Amino acid sequence: MQKLLIATSNPGKFVEISLVLSGLGFKLVSLKDLGLNVTVEEDGDTFKENAYKKARHFYDLTGILTLAEDSGISVAALKGELGVKTRRFGAGENASDEEWLDFFMKRMEGAQNREASFVCSACLLGEAFHKDIEEFFEGETGGRIAEKLLAPISPGIPLSSCFIPEGFDKAYANLDVAEKNKISHRGKAMAKVKEFLENMVRSGSLDFNAQK
Repeated sequence: MQKLLIATSNPGKFVEISLVLSGLGFKLVSLKDLGLNVTVEEDGDTFKENAYKKARHFYDLTGILTLAEDSGISVAALKGELGVKTRRFGAGENASDEEWLDFFMKRMEGAQNREASFVCSACLLGEAFHKDIEEFFEGETGGRIAEKLLAPISPGIPLSSCFIPEGFDKAYANLDVAEKNKISHRGKAMAKVKEFLENMVRSGSLDFNAQK
């Protein structure tokens, strides 16, 4: 069976992505499955650059068709401070989810404009049944930051506890995974990945009986 490496060490993201991509006919594998504990420096100027950098690194390392993504949030009240630097913002990328979110919520205290937008850029890179693939997929969801946490912190995705997507009155973390994937920035990007792969299978570009 053709393998697809989901190149994230974030358990919350792996669960979300795996749910969207289930049923494709690929064997979904994680970095943990391969015994990889490698950090790729995310120093690109855009989410797309970082997604490509991660996908390229892990495809070159493993030879497995690789899907990587980079995502973050833009917040009106903290203009220019997050974006591609989201995880490195404030308390820093080595801070616990609780420490990071505590710093963020303190910075948001008293903010009048709480509009925010999550963005995800995904890169699918490698070879699948003798066909080279290098494709990019985008997803974006607008919303606002709650004045307090509305749910327990989800491991690896702390902002899910305070981000309220447009059209909802509850936070990302209050949605079940399937519901969240329908409207989230990452879910939208991964739905495009799935559609791309489904179209390849349908067109005969991928023959799952051709390689084991």
